[in-house]
Amino acid sequence: MKHFPPSELIINPDGSIYHLNLKPAQVAKNIITVGDPDRVGEVSKYFDSIECKIQKREFVTHTGELNGTRITVISTGIGTDNIDIVLNELDALANIDFATRTEKEKLTSLNIIRIGTSGSMQKDIPVNTLLVSKYGIGIDGLLHFYDYKNNADEHMTFLHFMEKMGSEINFPIRPYIASASSDLLKKLAPDFLKGITLTCPGFYAPQGRILRGNISVPNLIESLGKFNYNNLQCTNFEMETAGIYGLSNVFGHQAISFNAILANRITNEFSSTPKEIVEKLIETVLERVSKL
Repeated sequence: MKHFPPSELIINPDGSIYHLNLKPAQVAKNIITVGDPDRVGEVSKYFDSIECKIQKREFVTHTGELNGTRITVISTGIGTDNIDIVLNELDALANIDFATRTEKEKLTSLNIIRIGTSGSMQKDIPVNTLLVSKYGIGIDGLLHFYDYKNNADEHMTFLHFMEKMGSEINFPIRPYIASASSDLLKKLAPDFLKGITLTCPGFYAPQGRILRGNISVPNLIESLGKFNYNNLQCTNFEMETAGIYGLSNVFGHQAISFNAILANRITNEFSSTPKEIVEKLIETVLERVSKL
């Protein structure tokens, strides 16, 4: 049985895990992730009751109940570097016995549900659209550090993506692909617009956005916008989805990523009502998660 030494699994003196400052009993099976720490309260305000509120660094966690379903909402901050921390520590809280520092005999599969904001790369996906990511394609590099094997569906989608895009885009980092939970797609998002989300290691040049300086991949948005496979397009840019999907699949969890489209990169528009569309997404997702 594998033992996790103090240098690898860091447990605080109060029995909580190092970065998140959470104890195993404080985490529900259903977990909503948001980037912005201030958005945690915008989700938990709908709970019928809140049992705990924990904060350390950018990681804010509220756990409570809605319609009898226990839910944790946690902020990840921005980027897949933070996703690496959050997903590993959530998995450890669920599946490692902190007293013995060994993996539990019975493993728990968590439901990881991202509620985030994003920018569209398709002219016909306007601002204020609600979209779910069927696939996340990462150009951030995180999953290359894990032994991740694509399933047949992911493999074929990625082959077509690289055959088309690899010849048009000089990716500085080799992309990777990971998919949403088919079970959560059916239960939570049967009526949502579905697409392929590009997860980027930054907000500016990695998403084809430049203020000052020069960009090394000038044709990124135009080229990605042309990709279509099995009636799925590359639809939007953000900074966490592929990492969440990849690590959830590595650890045996179920994941899904919901996106409120606040910007359209083709028409150069930004939502005039961003708070309202995010609120609509939160309400829609919570109502469905509370029935899991």
